[in-house]
Amino acid sequence: MNLLLSAIIFVPWAGALLLLLLKNAGARTTRGLALLFSLSTLVLGLLSLGSFEPARAGLQLVENRDWISSLHVHYHLGLDGLSLLLVLLTGIVGPAALAAGSGNVRDHRLYAALFLLLQGAALGVFLAQDFFLWFVFWELSLVPAYFLIRLWGGPDATRAAYQFVIYTIGGSAFMLLGFAAIYAAVGTLDFVELAQLGAAGTLAKALGGLATFVFVGVFLGLAVKVPLFPFHTWLPAAYAEAPTGASMFLTGVMSKMGVYGFLRILWPLFPAQLHAAAPCLIWLALAGVVFGAFAAMKQTDLKRMVAYSSVNHVSYCLLALFAVSASALGAGAPASPSALSGALLQMFNHGLSAAALFFCVGILETRSGGQRGLNDFGGVRTAAPVFAGLCGIALFSSLGLPGLNGFVGEFLIFRGVFGLAPAVGALATLGLLATAIFLLTFYQRVFHGPTTARTAGFRDLTAGELASLAPLIGLMFLFGVLPQILAGLFNPLVTAWTTLP
Repeated sequence: MNLLLSAIIFVPWAGALLLLLLKNAGARTTRGLALLFSLSTLVLGLLSLGSFEPARAGLQLVENRDWISSLHVHYHLGLDGLSLLLVLLTGIVGPAALAAGSGNVRDHRLYAALFLLLQGAALGVFLAQDFFLWFVFWELSLVPAYFLIRLWGGPDATRAAYQFVIYTIGGSAFMLLGFAAIYAAVGTLDFVELAQLGAAGTLAKALGGLATFVFVGVFLGLAVKVPLFPFHTWLPAAYAEAPTGASMFLTGVMSKMGVYGFLRILWPLFPAQLHAAAPCLIWLALAGVVFGAFAAMKQTDLKRMVAYSSVNHVSYCLLALFAVSASALGAGAPASPSALSGALLQMFNHGLSAAALFFCVGILETRSGGQRGLNDFGGVRTAAPVFAGLCGIALFSSLGLPGLNGFVGEFLIFRGVFGLAPAVGALATLGLLATAIFLLTFYQRVFHGPTTARTAGFRDLTAGELASLAPLIGLMFLFGVLPQILAGLFNPLVTAWTTLP
């Protein structure tokens, strides 16, 4: 049996265990080993890409064996275009975040081990196809994330870490109760089998009057994770207080776990319930798009500005999904495939741009001795032109400038949403306007104008910092000009989604 998917998940965990055992290893050795094990995700993800058949919409490289026979629980892993996209994203963002965040932390060994545990857990979420196994990875991701924020975060890190865990565990409790009801009704937790039952309407019939309550429970668990407005209140504090590397991973990868759950679980299992709720949910997604952007515009803390920007950008994905769910799939063509393709591209592209922006804010904070206010800088472009140029590219990618990766996903989402819900699409453009205002203000206040006393001695990027940021910037150009590289991975999957009976 092919064990490639298991290797993707467990090699980072093996690295974490090795680091914990090497108690006398120096900081340089620790960072090198940690980066090597983190890069394994990208290497193994590319090997998976080599064995992947893009023309097939179903799961590939499947590993499926009995695990807990008495509960009909299977160790079931599988890869499709959606999973592969997020595995590759993790393989790119993970090493960049680890390299960016491990240089200025105490106890390099513990930091790197926790980071690798978090990376492996996120990969398990993207590859597990049995709810029991999936939920184990889902919950395990909270533990290292909590300690990364709590131990290496800012002055308010304790409160932010507790809030992050309490919100997420609270949502997960509702989801766990929902799946307990599903198991009692149909006797399986396998996503593939449940999706077939959901498409046929058998799952809803088996649940009877509980179907709506189960749907709501699963929805709450995923909505908190994304987060969907108004469940977003934990996010700004967690992202702002987390150390730079953790912030990069939280926004670049972990925020995609919730969107992934909507696409992998909620939509296939509860199509009728989601269709009924979507006309209301689309307004919550719209609120995330618009209010997230306007909240970012009001921030003076650069890290909180980027955090609210993440609420705005991830909400575009849910806006597309709910617009498709609210319509008859066939009636909306080509709007439905466009919206869904845009959502998948947005997940990947936002992961690159948001991680890069958090990295840039981290550079500003480190160089200035902890300052990260919008008005704390000025003239950085004169002192550090390379850093200014690369950060500007990341900002314009997040803004959606044509030619960079951020444009493609947003364009397809708006094309689809305008075809399915024109009024919602029109209102969502307010989010685009506010995004342009706060990102351009960011660049103007920080990088232009006269050089201040704080920025006069601001040094440019080191070789290590350039090695972390430059690949992200290069991919922004690559996927902005050639988005079909990514789209080719999931086009058959989107076609299958939009032709369901």
